[in-house]
Amino acid sequence: MDRRLTLYILIGMVLGVVVGQALFALIDPVVVKDQIVPWLKLLSDIFLNLIKMLVAPLVLSTIVVGIAHMGDSSALGRIGFRAIAWFVTASLISIGLGLLMVNLFQPGVGVDVGTASAAAVGEVKELKATEFILSVFPKNAVEALATNNILQILVFSLFAGVALSAIGEKGAPLVRGADALAEMMLQVTGYVMRYAPIAVFAALAKVVASSGLSILWTFVKLVSGFYFSLAILWVILLTIGGLFLGKRIWTLIRYIREPMMIAFSTASSEAALPKLFEQLDRFGVPRRISGFMLPLGYSFNLDGSMMYMSFATIFIAQAYGIDLSVSTQIAILLTLMISSKGVAAVPRASLVVITGTLAMFGLPVEGVALILAIDQFLDMGRTATNVVGNAVATSVITKWEGMLEVEEPEFVEHPHAPAHGAAAGRAGLDLDQSNFEDESKK
Repeated sequence: MDRRLTLYILIGMVLGVVVGQALFALIDPVVVKDQIVPWLKLLSDIFLNLIKMLVAPLVLSTIVVGIAHMGDSSALGRIGFRAIAWFVTASLISIGLGLLMVNLFQPGVGVDVGTASAAAVGEVKELKATEFILSVFPKNAVEALATNNILQILVFSLFAGVALSAIGEKGAPLVRGADALAEMMLQVTGYVMRYAPIAVFAALAKVVASSGLSILWTFVKLVSGFYFSLAILWVILLTIGGLFLGKRIWTLIRYIREPMMIAFSTASSEAALPKLFEQLDRFGVPRRISGFMLPLGYSFNLDGSMMYMSFATIFIAQAYGIDLSVSTQIAILLTLMISSKGVAAVPRASLVVITGTLAMFGLPVEGVALILAIDQFLDMGRTATNVVGNAVATSVITKWEGMLEVEEPEFVEHPHAPAHGAAAGRAGLDLDQSNFEDESKK
């Protein structure tokens, strides 16, 4: 389905450009504006409303389940603390670099698409630091869910997840319910994404019909600037990894090439996960570490996605002619860093987070339709970057714990043997304090 959806989105893009240019060239601009554009806008707005519908239940369920399943052993807590510290640092680097580069390249500046909409939105509200901090904490959880206030939903979800973990078996029914809700939202998201090709067609046709083919140059600038920024992020992440792993960073790069290419070609982190487990086994990461770190990383350590979200949010503001102050951009950075956690398993999850962030800061949500037109190309790069970031993070934390083993030979004679070397031999060990202390003494 994913490959067909990608094909349909590409077809929708081509048809949108062709139809939009035909409307721009052959029909009176007044007729296009008054009679055709509203219908095209309707088709893309339906998709936007459906995306908004996903925000609250998706964030609530994924965060609650993730926190409730983390467990409370001391060893798990120590690794979890180190992992979260790494994830937060990588998040700040990714989003900060994205903000820096999008302000440097300014791919959305000069686009006419948002003149009228920017006027309708008006001046973006400038939040004082005290007001912003207070706005994070909900006074009514139901109101936060009803209004899609993503930060308030996150705060409530964190409290709920920690509380459910603390009360143990009594909270199991609610955890199972949240888990079922998360699965349901994954399924609903799949249904919504089937409408994406029509939304892409309508969004591109509307933009090109209003502005002509010149708008496509904006997309070229956005994609090229984004991939250049991703390349810089890769250098930073691998350099930091090299400080911990030494020369073995080159071995890690060699091992993760295949899962990285799977992620890039399918734009799916899940498709690359089995191969990434296998390659990290060969690199010397015990499965009980990678089995904890990778799922946690795919919820909390999405370096490529976070850069994309900062890039896309500021691009939309630029395209609509809205000037954001440095303080507002920092507030957006912090919002994205927090709100990007926990929705990794959802296709196009970044669109959901961007939609919530735009709405929170009074920016034009319809700008998501503009991004959607080229989201597939951006998704490939950010997904491959997520794989690189999580592979480095898992390897570094394993090294930090003193548990990184000698990698396996490049060619294994019996692929179905009790496999993956010493890593697999200890895969079944319990994740408790004594095991970790024994390993760290070696």
